[in-house]
Amino acid sequence: MSAPAVDRRIRSLRPRKTHIDPYRAHGSLIEEERRPGGKIEQALTVFLTGAECPFTCSFCDLWRWTIDGPTPPGALTTQLESVLQALDGPVPDRLKIYNASNFFDQRAVPSEDLPGIARLAASFAAVTVESHANTIGPSALAFARQIPGHLEVAVGLETIHPVAGAHLNKRLDLERFDRAAHFLAENGVDLRVFVLLGAPYVPVDESVAWTMRAVEYAVERGASVVSIIPVRGGNGEMERIQGLGHFTPPTLSQLEECLDLSLHFTSTVVTADLWDAERLPACEHCRSERVERLRRLNVTGCAEPRIGCTVCGAA
Repeated sequence: MSAPAVDRRIRSLRPRKTHIDPYRAHGSLIEEERRPGGKIEQALTVFLTGAECPFTCSFCDLWRWTIDGPTPPGALTTQLESVLQALDGPVPDRLKIYNASNFFDQRAVPSEDLPGIARLAASFAAVTVESHANTIGPSALAFARQIPGHLEVAVGLETIHPVAGAHLNKRLDLERFDRAAHFLAENGVDLRVFVLLGAPYVPVDESVAWTMRAVEYAVERGASVVSIIPVRGGNGEMERIQGLGHFTPPTLSQLEECLDLSLHFTSTVVTADLWDAERLPACEHCRSERVERLRRLNVTGCAEPRIGCTVCGAA
């Protein structure tokens, strides 16, 4: 099936998109983040509303928070300014601008908005944005020069499993990822990497092993931070793949195993993405304690014994 046909199928299976106001951010949060070397930062993450990513990955659920059509000029600066004006207390160390798309895609982030975004980000020591590896180039360096703080670009590697990678509909091969990683490193821009746990077409008994291989791949290419993201269902396509026997939702135990196996890295901080952790298959009796343990490990990087449970036998 051609790529446009795959795109159409994926989009046709999605639930109806809720109307989103393009002049209002759909969320923000402040949390502690560990950085290489052990420093703990206060990070403000702002979830901006704008154009949908054009790559139509099979596992994506971020399209829910996007609009139809390009982002209106001025919308992102309006959203970001509103969030920053509502801040109470000292300015956090890092600003993370996540727009559910690609920061260096002019359809998602109009070029005329970049100076305004840079001005709003001027109080932060570091700024993180997200973008597909295919969009990383001179525009990333231009933005890095506009901000006083240090730039970090978050890129989805997802998986290095050869079969799974070919089925993600991401239009990304490892050579292109490597070029993006090298380009950022060569120009003094930090790299943050997203890795999937439970990627479709990875056998369930190999899921943790392939996730760890992707983590190691990112570490070897100089990632400052690697975030392990459990694949979530709900977009229609994942349910279709699950019905074919090629996807098994990842479990909380698998996420625990991945993070425990990642604590030995020193040059790279590896964390577990806990967004929607309550949806991961797990024992309801011990789930909350186990999620809180992962939250602590994300910040401290120090090993802790697993949570024991008399109901499920977890230890």
